[in-house]
Amino acid sequence: MSNIDTQIPSEAEIVARAEAMIPWLREKAESCEKARMVSRETIQAFQEAGFFKILQPKRWGGYEMHPNVLNKVLMELARGCPSSAWNVMVLGVHPFEIGLLDPRCGDELWGEDNTRLVSSSYAPFGTVTRVDGGYQLNGEWLTSSGCDHAAGGAFLGGRVVNDAGQMEFRSFWVQASDFEIVDDWHVVGLAGTGSKKLIIKEVFVPTYRSHVIGDYDEHSHGHVNNLFKMPFFYVFYAAVSSVIIGMARGMVDLYVDHMKPRQNLNQAVGAAVNDPFIKSRLGEAYAKILGATTRVLHNTEEAWSYASQGQLVPLEVRVRHFATNQFTGGECFDAAHMIFKKTATRGVWLSSPMQRQMRDILVGANHITQNQDNIGDLLGGQLLGNPMPAANPFGVKA
Repeated sequence: MSNIDTQIPSEAEIVARAEAMIPWLREKAESCEKARMVSRETIQAFQEAGFFKILQPKRWGGYEMHPNVLNKVLMELARGCPSSAWNVMVLGVHPFEIGLLDPRCGDELWGEDNTRLVSSSYAPFGTVTRVDGGYQLNGEWLTSSGCDHAAGGAFLGGRVVNDAGQMEFRSFWVQASDFEIVDDWHVVGLAGTGSKKLIIKEVFVPTYRSHVIGDYDEHSHGHVNNLFKMPFFYVFYAAVSSVIIGMARGMVDLYVDHMKPRQNLNQAVGAAVNDPFIKSRLGEAYAKILGATTRVLHNTEEAWSYASQGQLVPLEVRVRHFATNQFTGGECFDAAHMIFKKTATRGVWLSSPMQRQMRDILVGANHITQNQDNIGDLLGGQLLGNPMPAANPFGVKA
């Protein structure tokens, strides 16, 4: 097994590594966008920093750390290059999902090389058919971020009827040799994520390489360590929220750098830093971002207080955390747009990194994990005592 790191860094050390990369990532952000994928050099730097090991099981050479370690790393990396941070989020959360599966999967993935990465496309674009011993997948799966770097294959989502006649939403781990990558990723923001299409043609996936992705009960978690008592959807959604928080923090960084030397056309005000509206918008935007940051980290910490003791996170806690984290995208977009407006025409030039940061936040906030409309209805209903609907993301079998 290659590249086994027996020295697990502290949280402070690995977050500091991410923070130190911000200027370097900012310099590479434009070329990343133009290439429409994160460079192999950048992915290698992330590998060496240990970012992909944060949630990887110790059994296969990972660090198996607190989920907030990954969240904090993402909040730093996205200040420099949102697309690069997005790849760390996607490729860095899947070692956690491997830890939820039959251990044979981890042995097959990391037995010879524990640095192999896995991408994903969870939306059920293709078709899944139950066959003897497993499932057969066929079709196209869109937006597989970082798939060019995923030598370990991809997780694909699909709906299939189970033995009880109920529709299940399952995740299937497929090998990289089982799909073709089609470069169709031409988008307005987060272009550098390389979120390309995967073509699957009649691929068989054995049952042990699959799980009901929202399932959360003692049966599915009885064989795993404390980290893996955390709900998968919870960890994934919080990671997406963390990247978007980092993007918004990056907008604040760029805005401050832009405004400090600027002179206002209003002679009575003079320097832009003396303009009350420039200052007030910045203060309000920062408060929104800080509020979102605090909430995501607090929610994860509270959930960890159960998981770290070997307990499942109670339903009412999961609903509250899962739902409130989904408001992050909208709040961070509002905050970033608030200060972007104050850059006037200077911010809209393609030479300005602020317009790229703004476009990246726009696309990040459109991600399904930031669907505050539907989740607000579910959270409100739960607070009012409504029964949990049959289709829910909390692993509750209504």
